Amino acid sequence: QVQLVESGGGLVQAGGSLRLSCTASGRTFLAMGWFRQAAGKEREFVAALTWSTSSTFYSDSVKGRFTISRDNAKNSAYLQMNSLKPEDTAVYYCAAVLPRFAFAFSARYYSSQVYDFWGQGTQVTVSS
Repeated sequence: QVQLVESGGGLVQAGGSLRLSCTASGRTFLAMGWFRQAAGKEREFVAALTWSTSSTFYSDSVKGRFTISRDNAKNSAYLQMNSLKPEDTAVYYCAAVLPRFAFAFSARYYSSQVYDFWGQGTQVTVSS
């Protein structure tokens, strides 16, 4: 049974920082990513990382402010969020991709349909 457990969300003032954590149990993955969904909006890609090569991918809206990383020993992924803005307010979801033969993750990392497992979400609220 695969479980993804997120933590680290909260309330922060604009310009502040938060660090989200996602710990996976049950499997090893091809990649892990973070998505977010603001109230009344569709879920959108934030960042992703491949487990074997540590290649990273970011949405334009967070590039330069957010950093995704991993800890193999803990089977965990992290999202360091700096210079937070009110528009970053959303529920943040961790997601994971199972290993697949001949799969070009680098071409599809932004699509939620690629991800096999999802966490329960953690709220991030940035006040102005």
